[in-house]
Amino acid sequence: MASTSPLLRAAVELTRPGNAVAAGVLTFTGAFVSGGVAAAPLAIAAAVLATVAATAGGNAINDYFDRAIDAVNQPDRPIPRGAISARGALGVSTACFAVATVAALTLPLIAVGIAVVNLLALVVYTEWFKSRPLVGNALVAYLTGSAFLFGGAALGNPLEAGVLFLLAAVATLTREIVKDVEDIAGDRQEELRTFPIVVGRKPALWAGVAVLVVAVAASVLPYLDGTFGLSYLLVVIPADAVMLLAALCSFRDPTVSQRWLKRGMFLATVAFVVGRAMVVVG
Repeated sequence: MASTSPLLRAAVELTRPGNAVAAGVLTFTGAFVSGGVAAAPLAIAAAVLATVAATAGGNAINDYFDRAIDAVNQPDRPIPRGAISARGALGVSTACFAVATVAALTLPLIAVGIAVVNLLALVVYTEWFKSRPLVGNALVAYLTGSAFLFGGAALGNPLEAGVLFLLAAVATLTREIVKDVEDIAGDRQEELRTFPIVVGRKPALWAGVAVLVVAVAASVLPYLDGTFGLSYLLVVIPADAVMLLAALCSFRDPTVSQRWLKRGMFLATVAFVVGRAMVVVG
């Protein structure tokens, strides 16, 4: 038991459970914004489980493919430090994807379609898309935002979370660009052609700021079209401010910028929850 415990801890760490659970929260939020939880609690639970498991599997397989880069950029991760083998990481990923598939197959057809696309994207991301300038970043951004669509799709209403999807996807795109700036040294060593390597550090960061400004502008639409009231606006405006300031901070400190971009995105998620809750109460 004592000999397997470190391996189990490494396997759990490989999945980045905090990120996986956070993705599940996004799916739950998408369902809540799209129609409420009481409408189909079992379907929502299955969607959340599928999201958590798929995200965990995606994290594990990303570390499997990225093990050489991580040896330079992230040497404390489980594979580079020898806590788990590459083969073991692949097994963890396969098990997580199996759970995600079983859970997703219980959902409406539109949700199954989103799940299939996302699972395929998670598997091929590192090998086929990560090294393509902006393409890999855009794929990660879509996957993050699609958690909201998936929650809505569990109720048959994916587009109800459309603005939330857009805001989350663009904030994630900016964060991915910042992360690539942070990882330039290791990526160059592996001869990857990431966006900052191709266009330069500052132009890449300014591109991230520019797309985030578009998303921030779109975030007021639910208030302007009457979907949500003033309570939504009072929360989403500070969230927008946090994300914009974080993006500007990326020129000085990409690591801190990433952290605050993520916090701003979650605050924006809270804004949608508050907006929906006030509609229900009202």
